[in-house]
Amino acid sequence: MCELLGLSSNAPATVNFSLPKLAEHGAVRGTFADGWGVGYYEGLDVRLFKEATAAADSDWVRFIANHNLRSLLVIAHTRRATRGARSYPNAQPFIRELAGRTHLFAHNGDLPRIFESSAFQPERFNPIGETDSERAFCVLLDRMALIWKNVTATPTLRDRFLIVSSFAGELRTLGPANFLYSDGELLFAHGHRRKHADTGRVEPPGLVLLQKHCQNGQQGIVAKGLSIQGDGQLVTLFASVPLTDERWEPFAEGELVAVARGQLAARQLADEGPVFYEQPIAQLALSRTEITGF
Repeated sequence: MCELLGLSSNAPATVNFSLPKLAEHGAVRGTFADGWGVGYYEGLDVRLFKEATAAADSDWVRFIANHNLRSLLVIAHTRRATRGARSYPNAQPFIRELAGRTHLFAHNGDLPRIFESSAFQPERFNPIGETDSERAFCVLLDRMALIWKNVTATPTLRDRFLIVSSFAGELRTLGPANFLYSDGELLFAHGHRRKHADTGRVEPPGLVLLQKHCQNGQQGIVAKGLSIQGDGQLVTLFASVPLTDERWEPFAEGELVAVARGQLAARQLADEGPVFYEQPIAQLALSRTEITGF
């Protein structure tokens, strides 16, 4: 099992954090040593860093911590291998181009039946590595390609959300299916079940959520391995486990959430219809913020 972190902000943010310290929130020190990765959106492209080594031993992690990398959207992942060798192609997040933009995906869980499932046979997009997670991503993009037809037409929120929702429902039948997915505009988060360090059981919640609007002069989000400060800042964080003493909202089993620039765009509980929020993505307010790690 692995650890996930997703961030959506209403302004380009300087994002520097300590992956080893973040991983310690949800597991015994050193157990997530099979790889790590971070993807920072740069417009429609992604600045991707990943390795098949422990984050604690990585010069690249130290490089990231010493550079001011700015982004509206960030997805990070630390890996404990369950499927596939400890190798660079198997490290997450995974990226692919579709309709002239980079799509980014990271998964937490084990999907042992995905390789035999007739519903999860990749077509246009194919895995480079050996993991169940990358195979799931390729199938998701096969389905997304039905609506992302060209670079000039962006599919509606509803169309995108319904495809991700259907995909998530099928993925849950194969095993723990926590994932973060972004098309550069929306960040989707799906919470299912994960192995909890305190109980040793695989159970909900698979993800937790914290949304915070930091007023001028107010302390931002301060966590072990992550610090978020800003004025007029709206930020939504998704994580495998709570990172601070604040009240993080646990995902219901099978819940799917979509956010854009820190703002909630859509939400759905398992076996219920989706709820779409009225505020259009194009009207979301922008402000300036900084996120710095320690």
